[in-house]
Amino acid sequence: MNRYIEEWLTNWKSDQSRKPLLVRGARQVGKTYSVRNLGKSFSHFLEVNFENYPEVGKFFQDTIEPAEICEKLSAFFNSPIIDGETLIFFDEIQACPNALRSLRFFYEKKQRLHVISAGSLLEFALSEIPSFGVGRIDSVYMYPMNFIEYLKATEAEGLATLIEKCDLQKPIDDVFHKKLTDKFRTYLLIGGMPAVVESYRQERNLRKCQQIISSLLTAYQDDFAKYKRNASVQHLQETFQAIAFQTGGKFKYTNISSASSVHEAKTALTLLLKSGLAHQVFHTSARGLPLGAQIKPNKFKVILLDIGVHQRALGLDLSEHLLADDADLINKGNLAELYTGLEFLSNAPHDIRSQLHYWHREARGSNAEVDYILQWRGKVLPVEVKSGKQGKMRSLRLFLEERNLGLGVRLSLDNISEYDKIWTLPIYLAGELMRKGIA
Repeated sequence: MNRYIEEWLTNWKSDQSRKPLLVRGARQVGKTYSVRNLGKSFSHFLEVNFENYPEVGKFFQDTIEPAEICEKLSAFFNSPIIDGETLIFFDEIQACPNALRSLRFFYEKKQRLHVISAGSLLEFALSEIPSFGVGRIDSVYMYPMNFIEYLKATEAEGLATLIEKCDLQKPIDDVFHKKLTDKFRTYLLIGGMPAVVESYRQERNLRKCQQIISSLLTAYQDDFAKYKRNASVQHLQETFQAIAFQTGGKFKYTNISSASSVHEAKTALTLLLKSGLAHQVFHTSARGLPLGAQIKPNKFKVILLDIGVHQRALGLDLSEHLLADDADLINKGNLAELYTGLEFLSNAPHDIRSQLHYWHREARGSNAEVDYILQWRGKVLPVEVKSGKQGKMRSLRLFLEERNLGLGVRLSLDNISEYDKIWTLPIYLAGELMRKGIA
């Protein structure tokens, strides 16, 4: 399964000024798979998993010299380590904090050697290392498979290419539009976790996919015990569930559970965000750029990392979904808005931690809200997500008028069109809107 990030990794490999790389993202989003794919392009590939080989951590206690560390690793794993020819992959590196600390010295003293690290709970380990590798280590961020990656993985490369080459100005042929809408419908059911997509590719069994997602949910909940001592598993579980149920609206700590205090809920949410299991969508006044300079830190929405995981957390009734029409399907659990946010994240530049924004009119008694605000080709671009094929877009028009903007986007099930400052795109093009806005 080819991922967009693999092109980025290939470019990193050939960059003469590269730094040791941290691949960051939640558990099971495909970090190890993509690094191993890159390893195939090297003469030698050495994978060091610190959970499988905890004894190797001793090599990083005895010295901080990369040359000595490499000598010991080479002997232990019986694998050559040659500058420019070997890729060293430190997996589950959070299990060995000294290895994390050593990465900066690989940049300073062994720059020609390719070094990549990853870990499922990496953010927690990094938070305990002050001034970690500033200017000496690069990061790349990874998410579940987006819609185009899903198409390519499920043998629909032609449709994926059609999306990648569309100019967003001309309507897509009705035949292809229907096919893409059908593929989109299935993607909403299974999401983008690689293990789930691979199962669907092989068996086309939606119930089997649901079982795998349930197993992933169990694994995430098992991890809750590892996060921090100051947040109980119960509070983490309650907060995780609350995110799913509050998707599409302002996140309210008080709606989590009567058993959790606001302080406990805030702590639990912070840990879920660090783990990559959830992402915030910040309110911005959007009176110019940058959007992030105009946020209200205490006013935000939260979405889970994957649409399939989200639906299982809500208790998806698969039979009901299979019988639903398109509008009913994506109305459930605010799926359209969730899908769009995840597409924006996964199609943003890989080397920055992207931030999502929305707008809500702050006047008393006003319900005007725009689902997402993008920085698009150097301008502010409001994006409203409509689950059906109709909608008056009052909030979008109000925002355009108040900010004196010339263009807004409506994502829906309709084909490409434009009328009176509103640019309508099929919702399955949300990722391409982001990618083409960066170009």
